Amino acid sequence: MIIDFHAHIFPEKIAAKAVGATGSYYGIEMSCEGTVDDLTRRMASAGIDRTLVHSTATKPEQVRAVNDFIYENCALHPEFIGFGTLHPGMDGLEEEVERVIGMGLHGIKLHADFQNFRLDDPDVLYMYDAIRGRLPLLLHMGDINTDKTTPARLLNVIGQFPDLTVIGAHFSGYSVWDEAVERLSGSGIYVDTSSSLPFMTPEFGRRLVEAFGVEKCLFGTDYPMWEPSEELERFHRLELGQDAERLILSENARKLLNI
Repeated sequence: MIIDFHAHIFPEKIAAKAVGATGSYYGIEMSCEGTVDDLTRRMASAGIDRTLVHSTATKPEQVRAVNDFIYENCALHPEFIGFGTLHPGMDGLEEEVERVIGMGLHGIKLHADFQNFRLDDPDVLYMYDAIRGRLPLLLHMGDINTDKTTPARLLNVIGQFPDLTVIGAHFSGYSVWDEAVERLSGSGIYVDTSSSLPFMTPEFGRRLVEAFGVEKCLFGTDYPMWEPSEELERFHRLELGQDAERLILSENARKLLNI
């Protein structure tokens, strides 16, 4: 089994706009369409069995609609694993956490850069308190253009919430991978490989896996930013060996999410 732990999906009517805006923000030519149909086709072509799907609410009033969209598509596509979202400016956050759990979604995804908060701002800590011990948290991490999602800020968060299960996307430090290793290796967090492998040599990628621990790494494509089959090829170029590949491609995710 191969599990892609990091993919975004959008309703068809806004997919092109959302994908285009993301590409413009990062200065990257996006590879895929961002729709459910496009993702399922590319999963089949790449030989990916299951994909963790999510989307970010950039405004508080979008949270419920985003979570409904993820839930509905997971119900239609058993190959999907859904993560909900929250927003620090929303009302009724605790109730929404209960609703996410009731819908059978498996975790929460936050993108502090797009949602405009710093990971360790005092007025957002209540979000972590609401989900710790209940749902894993997938965080966009790292960017040389902002200080909202730095490894140092995440280290501060997990120091305050040691029972919060965190997955740091992009080896926990998109574009600041050395800082991520310095601050977060040995911290016990999980990391995913998404939006990292195109920017580094296989040797550097192997060093990141070794630094965080093979049992803490998860394969992710960051669809629609990257073509899933190409990301899978990049992962295999790390030449980690069959046992390590099995852990990162499947077993770590299954254990973490109890699936």
